[in-house]
Amino acid sequence: MSTVKGRHRHVDPPPAAAGRPDPSGRPAGDVPELLIRFPPRVRQATWLATQRTREQVLQRLLAPPFLAGTPISQDHRRRGLRQTLDWLADQPGATWQERWNASGAEAAAGTAAWRALVMEWIRSQGIGFAEDSYLHLGGALRTLICADVVRPSLRWLTAPTTVRYLAADMARVRDPESFAELSALIEDGTERSMDKPAPATRMEVLCRIATIMAAKGGGVRDIVVGDCLELLEHISGPGAGNRRKRNNLSFYQALHTLGMFPDDAPSTVRVFRTRGQLPVEELIDRYDIARRPVRDLLVDYLRERQVGLDHSSLRHLAYQLGRLFWKDLELHHPGIEDLRLTPAVAAAWKQRVQVVTTKRGTRPRAGALNCLTVVRAFYLDIAHWATEDPARWGPWVVPCPIRLEESSHAKERQHRKSRMDQRTREQMPVLPVLIATVDQRRRETAERLAAAQQVAQGKEFTSGGQQLRRSVTTRHAGARIWADDPQTGQRRDLTLEEHRGFWTWATVEVLRATGLRIEELTELSHHSFVQYTLPSTGELIPLLHIAPSKTDTERLLVIFPGGGRRPLSDRVPHPRQRRRSPARGRLRPARTRLEPARAAAVPAAAAGREPADHRGRHPRHAQRCPRPVRHHRGKRPAPGLPSP
Repeated sequence: MSTVKGRHRHVDPPPAAAGRPDPSGRPAGDVPELLIRFPPRVRQATWLATQRTREQVLQRLLAPPFLAGTPISQDHRRRGLRQTLDWLADQPGATWQERWNASGAEAAAGTAAWRALVMEWIRSQGIGFAEDSYLHLGGALRTLICADVVRPSLRWLTAPTTVRYLAADMARVRDPESFAELSALIEDGTERSMDKPAPATRMEVLCRIATIMAAKGGGVRDIVVGDCLELLEHISGPGAGNRRKRNNLSFYQALHTLGMFPDDAPSTVRVFRTRGQLPVEELIDRYDIARRPVRDLLVDYLRERQVGLDHSSLRHLAYQLGRLFWKDLELHHPGIEDLRLTPAVAAAWKQRVQVVTTKRGTRPRAGALNCLTVVRAFYLDIAHWATEDPARWGPWVVPCPIRLEESSHAKERQHRKSRMDQRTREQMPVLPVLIATVDQRRRETAERLAAAQQVAQGKEFTSGGQQLRRSVTTRHAGARIWADDPQTGQRRDLTLEEHRGFWTWATVEVLRATGLRIEELTELSHHSFVQYTLPSTGELIPLLHIAPSKTDTERLLVIFPGGGRRPLSDRVPHPRQRRRSPARGRLRPARTRLEPARAAAVPAAAAGREPADHRGRHPRHAQRCPRPVRHHRGKRPAPGLPSP
């Protein structure tokens, strides 16, 4: 069985099902309490539509509003309805719903599975060609569901490719007014376009609502909070289709906005999906460790480490010790009981942890060395804690199977540095192309937006060789300018295109000229621009203040005329030693007779503030120009970049 733990996928033997929490992301936490407060509707055993005879059902479904759009489609639907009803009539039961439950179709979820049952029955009866009937069965069953003749279960309805186009038929025959209101609501709430909603979002919302109506009956306004919770349990589990579609739970917000739910109902579906921080017991129990004493040891160890770790680090530590280490030993060495590993067992585990096994094969594990370090720290921590609490930790003190040289990061750092340098060498030839492309994109989007602003709505204009028409918006468009492409019919947000074009260019230029990292770039603001006054001449030196990131220190960069930026490692020379660069016209300092000073002497908040002295030196030394601030190792601007 393939299970997903953390960031890696492993192919494991079938685990025991009893007593194991569901790691699939199924809703937990407050959902059971909410189900008590907001119970779902109970599925009825019988109702009027399912009690009708075959002739009554056919008479109703072959009349408006169930008619197909064309005579050929109507003929196919008539043929499919008759064959589907004949198949259900041959099943035991007094109503169509009872016959549906007895047919075995609920266990055969999926388009091909349940249709195979009907085609097999058609072949056995000899009433027609089953292959010709295959395409007609889907529309026939969908019509029976929309007419409330049968009500499949939520599990069957949420299986991938079971029923298609259900929302469109429900909106046409069951509750057209409410579906129209929902469609208008979705259009108003769409952020991608002012007039055209996102098709995927709209259809997914309507399909979820149609699924509840198909399983529980009634219209849109008959849906209760408990029905949404019940559907959430089915679409959140594995095997429910695409993850993006499963996680799209906008149907609840749409129903809540219609005012259908009580005032004490949650206003957002986020409360259904939030689990919060898990206790250490659940972090370990998700891996189904068979040896109970080892499980308790891991829980106690995580509880000791919990004080100094954030929850994300604690969860990753539980994954490394619980899944990558001990669970892997139990799977490959059944009967293992304690932490004392033989040399053969330890060597085999070290080999397995170096690779990630997936359905597609194996690949090297990027964090293998970190896993060895974590396991070694686990053994050493137990040995150290045993001196303080021998009764608790003493029985588990054994020799560590990982030697110090095996967990050394020196070689790994060298390999990482080598990969970084190689990536820089590979990408340097395309740097001029990138710079020219983003600059051209910035100019084109700005010109296109300016051209659209000069014409009225509905008028055509030309920009960059493209013929566009400014969109006519039915609502207030605010500051956004929209345009339609007459050739493709696509609607484009010119304001957003110009916004992205400018900031893409600005991001590339800042990264190229300063050598910042992404996390440092995101911290830049107008407060990052400060200035320093030279004590000797009174000249103002503009500075760019780089806030310290997670692994670096605070830095200051000198902003030179012309937009260039130079780190303080170049230092500010004496005024008589400044000279002009003939190529760019920027100040280039000479490399002689530089005045040493500390970077802490530079004001980092506001202009005119006296620099602080952090070494207790004479005041006249505290006002000298700052010393260079070293770049973090491996984080200097890439060699070959244009000098600012």
